[in-house]
Amino acid sequence: MPSGESLEAELRRILEENHKAFVGKYKDEVNELLGLSREEIDELTPDATDLEVYDRLITVVKAASAHNLKQAQLKERILQLGGIAVKIAKKIPKLAALLG
Repeated sequence: MPSGESLEAELRRILEENHKAFVGKYKDEVNELLGLSREEIDELTPDATDLEVYDRLITVVKAASAHNLKQAQLKERILQLGGIAVKIAKKIPKLAALLG
């Protein structure tokens, strides 16, 4: 929480950021990622690592959507998350096309 920011103000800021993610440039990709089943994610790796990476991937795509990042920037951020994130992202057609 930024210094001097009340809990209520922080919550408003977080909620606004989340709203932007669901109406932003990559809103469809965010919704499709959120629609993946546990089984679809577990196909990639049997341990809990995939769920942590999945959560990070969602966070990255939501932030990209909220801030209308360019596709090249989103691609780079996904690649930085590593191979499991790329495999999960490729389950989403638009992200798969972006990642090549």
